[in-house]
Amino acid sequence: MRERRGERTPEQMGPPNGFAMLPWLLMGMGAVSNLLQGHTPNPWIGAFGLLAFNSLYITIVFRAFDRAKREAPATWWLLAAMTAVTLALALAYGGPYLLFFPLLGLAVGAVVRGRMVGRIVFPLCVLAGTVAGVRDGWGAINVAYGTFISAMVTAAVLTLSETVKELRATREQLARAAVEKERLRFSRDLHDLLGHTLSVIVVKSEAARRLAPRDLDAALAQVADIESVGRQALTEIREAVTGYRETTLAAELDRARDALAAAGVEAVVRRSGPPLEPTAEALLSWVVRESVTNAVRHSGARRCEIDLAGGGERVRLTVTDDGRGPAEGAPGSGLKGLRERVAAAGGTLESGPGPRGGFRVTAELPADPAPDPDPAAAAG
Repeated sequence: MRERRGERTPEQMGPPNGFAMLPWLLMGMGAVSNLLQGHTPNPWIGAFGLLAFNSLYITIVFRAFDRAKREAPATWWLLAAMTAVTLALALAYGGPYLLFFPLLGLAVGAVVRGRMVGRIVFPLCVLAGTVAGVRDGWGAINVAYGTFISAMVTAAVLTLSETVKELRATREQLARAAVEKERLRFSRDLHDLLGHTLSVIVVKSEAARRLAPRDLDAALAQVADIESVGRQALTEIREAVTGYRETTLAAELDRARDALAAAGVEAVVRRSGPPLEPTAEALLSWVVRESVTNAVRHSGARRCEIDLAGGGERVRLTVTDDGRGPAEGAPGSGLKGLRERVAAAGGTLESGPGPRGGFRVTAELPADPAPDPDPAAAAG
């Protein structure tokens, strides 16, 4: 809805504070007038009581809007002192001084929250009604009603205000988390996509350069493959940006064969077991892509074996090459991110030297893993 000129939204006006409670002190003007007109016995005692009451009221209502101060024992001692002053003034003078009970109700409603409201407000109302009846007759019983309304309405309004404030803060936190999650998802996808695709393009470009002097047709075939890989990469990047890219394991295994063949690495792919759940397929596709990219980029391998075995409650993927593995044997950030992501789905991912040399990556997942987790863990 369009805002009218000069009007402020609730966000611009800010939450209620102690100043919003001060105008209610005008309820005590009757007592002040009574004092100034000389209708109050022992006026110095009455003046001191009014000063004490107003000072306690102002102190309490300002402390009530700071949660730490509101819940501090000092605030409750101040509230007890204010109750004592109110009771003394009402018993001593009655009349307009009985209106200090509704003001006390406002202070109680500003401080008390939750189930304690009823436990404190109802005895206070009984006290206010009893004192009003004893001092000025049962016609003043409406003081109890005023005390009840002032306390309960104040507590309800301030509780609702705090709830709205907390909900607004939670909404902002969720919005920030969603932005961060999307940023990390895009970072992960971009890393996995470009790392693999650029490695394939580099390998095929080197092959085209080597073949060009002696076999132009073979070199042109490599160039055509580079064009195809580039177009596929553009499609995948667009899908990654929109968040709708779905990786299938069969397609990733085909890409792995092509990438390994272009790099001069013999590819051996073995697959057994029933079809996998989509979440397991997606995770294992990333493992295949990252492992093959490392084999092409880092290892200098001549042979790479990809074994996928599924059945029962677990599925196991092993990618083994006879190369050196990542530099100094340290897994790259892609494998680190994948390890965290696989672990979040209830599986494990291990990487390191193979038993007969080379480098091996082993991923094991439940047959029906948890949904693809928050990509924060895979932002490598």
